[in-house]
Amino acid sequence: MTEAFSLSGHLIEGGHSLTQRVYYEDTDFSGLVYHARYLHFLERGRTDYLRCLGCAQSDLINADEEGLVFVVHRMELDFKSPARMDDVLTIETITEKAGGAKMVLRQTINCADRRLIEAKVVIAVVNKFGRPRRLPETIAEKFQQTRV
Repeated sequence: MTEAFSLSGHLIEGGHSLTQRVYYEDTDFSGLVYHARYLHFLERGRTDYLRCLGCAQSDLINADEEGLVFVVHRMELDFKSPARMDDVLTIETITEKAGGAKMVLRQTINCADRRLIEAKVVIAVVNKFGRPRRLPETIAEKFQQTRV
């Protein structure tokens, strides 16, 4: 039986999981993934987590008169081990907090049984004019439903 496949990954207990391959464009001259490219993988994980929750960012900015935008406020990264071209990565995003005017997400990037990256990401919730706003209860509930 063939397992269903989604470009957006899938929801897991506590959050979301996304699989991505490392391409030549992700590496530097040494053949290892360039450190800044991990930010791209983490962003894809967060974006597809929202998509799997039914919250496309492209729709949120015009969802009401205020609009809703997520902005990275703070990020802590711990580089554990490098990835190489053709590695298959698993990006997991776990909700730690979702409410008020911020979200706190824990993210990891793994390759098979190797932990490559650990990240804590604080997301500010703002309106389309850049002013803080509360996360709508309907969206907060979606994030809370996936919490462990």
